[in-house]
Order: sequence, then C-alpha cells, then structure tokens
Amino acid sequence: MLDTLIIGAGVAGLTLCRHLVASGRDVLVLEARHRAGGRVDTVAGAAPLDLGPGWFWPEVQPRMAALVQELGLPSFEQHDSGAVLQLSQADGNPEVLSNGPVHNGARRLEGGMVKLVDALVRAIGDRLRTGCVVEAIRLRGDHVEVGARSGAETVTIVARHVVLALPPRLIAESITFDPPLDRTVVQTLRETPTWMAAQAKACIRLPRAFWRERGQSGNAFVTHGQAVLAEVFDACAPGGAAALGGFVALQPDMRRACASAMPLMVRSQFAQIFGPEMDQGELHLRDWAGEPYTCSTLDAAEPGGHPDDNVALLAAALWNGRLHLAGSETASRGAGYLEGALDSAARVAARLRHPAVATPLSASNQAAVQAFAEWVATKRAAAPDLYRQSVVRALSASRSEGMTQAVLAAVTDHVYQSALDHAASLQFDVAELSVQQGRCVLTPHLLQPFSGFSETLIETAVQHNRTSCALSNFPDEHQPSDDYLGLIRRDMLIAWRAFAQSINDLLIERGLATSQPSL
Repeated sequence: MLDTLIIGAGVAGLTLCRHLVASGRDVLVLEARHRAGGRVDTVAGAAPLDLGPGWFWPEVQPRMAALVQELGLPSFEQHDSGAVLQLSQADGNPEVLSNGPVHNGARRLEGGMVKLVDALVRAIGDRLRTGCVVEAIRLRGDHVEVGARSGAETVTIVARHVVLALPPRLIAESITFDPPLDRTVVQTLRETPTWMAAQAKACIRLPRAFWRERGQSGNAFVTHGQAVLAEVFDACAPGGAAALGGFVALQPDMRRACASAMPLMVRSQFAQIFGPEMDQGELHLRDWAGEPYTCSTLDAAEPGGHPDDNVALLAAALWNGRLHLAGSETASRGAGYLEGALDSAARVAARLRHPAVATPLSASNQAAVQAFAEWVATKRAAAPDLYRQSVVRALSASRSEGMTQAVLAAVTDHVYQSALDHAASLQFDVAELSVQQGRCVLTPHLLQPFSGFSETLIETAVQHNRTSCALSNFPDEHQPSDDYLGLIRRDMLIAWRAFAQSINDLLIERGLATSQPSL
C-alpha cells in the first residue's frame, strides 16, 4: 500500500513530495494536466516569459529565498529604474507618473519560474504521474481509496494518507468524498478564493528594450475605464533579451466575448503606451479563467479576492489524519503566493513525518468534556425556539429586511458566548495537556459537540420561514434565495471561526495560568 498520495503537482505538491522522499516515504504525485507546475507556466526562449507567477521577494518570503538558494537557481533583481508611465485617458498619451521603484525588491529566476518546477521534478524522480484526473476519494478504515481517470482508463489508488495540493474551490467543485466532508469545511473551501485564478497575463518579446533607452522603467499603469491592460512591467532577461509583460484589465466574461480580438486589443494597448515599435513583438497570452484545473466556476463568477492566511479549517487534518489539505491558499503565511505553497508543504510534511500522538484525557477532563457536551446538546435543542421567538420580536419591532440573517447571527452569537462562559466555569486539568502548532489538544473535544450546528440551525430557520404566515408578506425572508443563504452561511462561518479561536485561547490561557509559579 502506498504511504502518501499527493494530488496536484504545483509547487506545493512537488515540494511536499520532495520533503517526504527525503524522509524515506513511499510517495506518488498525481497531476490532472500533462505537465507539472500548476499556475507556474513559462514560455521558453531568449527572454523566458512567465505567464504565471514570476516574482519572489526574499526579504518577506524566506522559504522561497532559501529554496532558490538550496537548489542553486540563479536569480536577478526585477528591473525597476526609470520613469513609470500612466495612461489615464482612453484616447490620450501616456504621462510620467513617477520615477520610483514599483516592485519592492522583487527577484526573478534566470530561465523563468519553470526552473523551480524543473528542479523539483528532478528531485522527486519517477514519482509523478500526469494526465490523471482525480474524481472521488473514499475513506476505508485505515486507508483511503482514490478514484481517478487517466484518458479512457479508470484508476484506483490506495494510500494510507492523501494530500490535496489543489485550490480549495476546485476540491469542493470537482471531487466527491465518501463520507462527505463536514459542511463547515466545504463552506470554507468554497469561500476561499484562488489567487489570480481568473486573471489573464500578456507577455511580448521584442528585438530590443527601447523603453530603457528612453529612460523608462517599463512599468506602466492604465487607469481609464476602457483599459485592456491594467499594469505593465519590464520582462527582460539577463543578457539583453527584451520583453514586456502585463496583466489584463478586462474581466473573464468580457475576455470570452472578444476572445478572437484579444491579441489585437492587447497589442494596441502596448503600442499606445510604448509606441509603434510594439508591433514587432511576439505576443503570448494566458487566460487563466479558461484553465479548468486552476479556475473554479466560483472564481470565474467572482474574480479577484485574496485568500486569508492561517485559516484553521484549511490547515487541519481531516478523516482522523488520513486526509490533508495543502496548496498556497491553505498557508499560514503567504497565502496565494509561492511562499504560501512552500509554507503549506512544510506544514503537511511535518505532520506526516511526526504525527501527533493523541493525549488520553484524564478522568477529570473526560468528566468536564462530557458535562460540556451535555450542556451544548441542551443549548442546541433550545436554539430553534430561540430563533422563532426572536423572529416574533423582530416583526413586532417592524424589522423585516435582512431579518433572517440578523436573527440567526444574534442566536448564534448568544449560543457561542454562552458556551464560552460555560467552558470558563468548568474545571479542566489543562496543565497535563500540550499545545501543538498553536492549538490546545483539548480544543477539538470542546468543538466536536457543535458539529453541524450552523447548518442545522439554518435549515430550521428556512423551514420555519416557509411555514410562517407572518413572513408570507416578505418574500426574501419567506423563501430565502441561494445568494441570501450564502451570505448567512458566510456570517455563520465567520462566527464559528471566532468561537473556535476563543475556545482555544481560553484553554491555552488556563494552562499558562496553571503553569505559572505562585508569588
């Protein structure tokens, strides 16, 4: 049986595999594309063109800086000297905006960011299988079965551990789980945007860097409402090979509508900024919104948005430690960037190499946890009545718009605050419990009784609203739309995250207070 199966051969998946291979683990990486690298995509040539990520910042991204040095990959500073241009009118000419640097010490790899991917692929040897699309993951006791499609062939792979090194939204949209993932986890996956997934990037090779000859940096911003390119930068390679790059300003639906005209529109925008010499360039475009293994339907529908750092539900082990999430969007630091990919790989590698040993609860803690669970059960049973009573009060006060959202938020806050107060009153033997990666090992025991609470309460509210004559005059509340329910679930998730953190802080503070010597 395979020890660890990694799904996704982006920088996170490849780096994790490298970590595990070095520790002697039996590892395999599956990749849906027919190439490795994920969002890293470089067009080779005298001036390599990074159509995905191309920069890293050594001062604020220590993992990337260390890996580049460890792999012996030569890098160079992003060209940033000279005039920065701005095009503020659709029919105007560019003006000098400033002469200062724009990219804050960014560096690029000689040969493009694909050199990082190539080095990682070499490091893992024959442990990569491309063109393999994972469709189903099933927990089977002490192992996991993964169902995948490779061309016309159906493949089943069995492993003790599975790591999903994929954008969270793609996990939620494209893979079925047996048993299903907790609804709160699924909601978190769906609410985590994939950084740059709906972006498009343009790069153009040129005979020479004539903008540098004019004292221009190659940096430019287009700020009018009809912009095709939002930002342009110098993409030259060491040795004089010339190129410019840019981020497309048009939204995904607009790019799809005028796909055949996009090359001409991009060339025209480059030329409007830098002059007719741009017509000699070799243009390359990459619309990531059209990449099904990068951009989810949610990302395409809601372009933009940066993932949050340190989302606990994305960093947690699932299925009793059999299933793990990696990928840049799950990082504790640098989420969305290459630094985040390395951060997530290090986290999962450490967990798999040194699995946490469950700490048996003492008799006093077992009793406290049981008492807390019984209290939560009582509070959960009372929550629907509290919701119904709160609806009546809201209607009496002539509050109708957004009422369901407001009442559910109030009920949830009441339950969570009461739970915190009750937990603070219990006698826990916290001194014997350890803190692992910032979490007290008792925390999951206190959070478990709330499993499914939010979704159950929402379902209860929707059912009550649909059968309430008093609410029949308020269509949005009587039959809430999917968008409205999405806002409610977002609020509930935010409240849950805050509550889970507060419970953890309470236990850690109790343990610290217990361990402090008396004065």
